[in-house]
Amino acid sequence: MVRGSCLCRGVQWEVDGEFSLMSHCHCSICRKSHGAAYGTYVAAAEGGFRWTLGESLIRRYESSPGFFRPFCGRCGSKLPGDPQDGLRFMPAGNLDDDPQTRPVAHIFVGSRAPWDTIADDVHQFEAAPPGFPAPELAPKRAPAARREGAMRGSCLCGKVVYEISGRFDGIVKCHCSRCRKGRSAAHCNNLFVSAPEFSWESGEELVERYAVPDAKQFTNAFCRECGSILPRGDFGQDPIGIPAGSLDGDPPARETVHIFTGSKAPWSEIADDLPRFEGRPGE
Repeated sequence: MVRGSCLCRGVQWEVDGEFSLMSHCHCSICRKSHGAAYGTYVAAAEGGFRWTLGESLIRRYESSPGFFRPFCGRCGSKLPGDPQDGLRFMPAGNLDDDPQTRPVAHIFVGSRAPWDTIADDVHQFEAAPPGFPAPELAPKRAPAARREGAMRGSCLCGKVVYEISGRFDGIVKCHCSRCRKGRSAAHCNNLFVSAPEFSWESGEELVERYAVPDAKQFTNAFCRECGSILPRGDFGQDPIGIPAGSLDGDPPARETVHIFTGSKAPWSEIADDLPRFEGRPGE
């Protein structure tokens, strides 16, 4: 049996049986939803799946016609989707146990983030693999920033928009268990700006925040309408972490370091040459 849960553990599920078809999806919709470079999903037979806690907390957003993305309304974690052809696909970042399967494909790499590099040997598909339905993925046009030299970011439904400016030192890839749960992904991809360089342009009233009770600073922020991950934390705090997957354009920054690799998911491979730290650098 393999268990799964959201960041706040308000929603939990169990799976009996084997897992298959684990893949990293680089489509723009997954990037927006997870706030990361890609979302990793894995399938199991529907007959072995069961919710064990918190179904009342589940919210659903229709990201493309007939396709719904469930998320926890309390903490923003992504959740297993509706069954498809007898299979239940679920975000691997929220599994509490090793599913004993590994990624077989990168899909929709034609839409991948320009700041992310695919360094492993897993097979790549420009769009959907042969035999799999390809959802309608309408390209998102990046809105023009109001401030000169600024960059915009937004949620999947487009109701929450923010701007950042200034100098971006690099994008940090964090593999800690909280980032995996909060982003429902293999890791988070954050860049950081000082508080004066950040501003909400619209939809701030839609931003929900969940602070992990036993964490010193960890807060997951998300849009209550679509569940997309957004800049998190207390905005009186400096610097502010920006989920790179929520950006509408290409920032003048690239991935620079892996941190908390001692906590990485067993199914996640680090194949690039970036510096690695078992925990937080300097500790």
